[in-house]
Amino acid sequence: MSPLQPGAEAPAIPGIELQEPRAVWFHKVTCPVCQLAAPVAQRLEDAHSGRVVGVGQDPTERLEEFSGEFDMTFPVLTDQPPYDVSNAYDVRTVPTLFLVKDGRITDVVESWDRAGYNRVAGGLAELTGSEPTTVSDPADGLPSFRPG
Repeated sequence: MSPLQPGAEAPAIPGIELQEPRAVWFHKVTCPVCQLAAPVAQRLEDAHSGRVVGVGQDPTERLEEFSGEFDMTFPVLTDQPPYDVSNAYDVRTVPTLFLVKDGRITDVVESWDRAGYNRVAGGLAELTGSEPTTVSDPADGLPSFRPG
């Protein structure tokens, strides 16, 4: 099974308005690929302030430590067992990044995928009328892809 696809209705996330453009980043603190992608998720927030929200599959305290370790400034909500929000989005691997607008999913990126994260950054720029930004390029030393 794969995550919800573009065009699907975005399931509700408590406290988050999904009519506005949002990047929703699902992650787990012990996941090495999530650790690799965390600085890029923050660059996405830096480029599009207030548009990124994290959904972490860990207790709040662990998520706060993780956010501090990676200097993440965007809000991160906890989604612990039985993982209601993750299951509603059909997340099967972390990290998974969704681009949402008008309550609909417009893009999905599973695992670490440089082209996908840059595509979401471009999508956020287009949806918000802001300047397009590259959030990862080969100079940052990250691989172009790494499965989650």
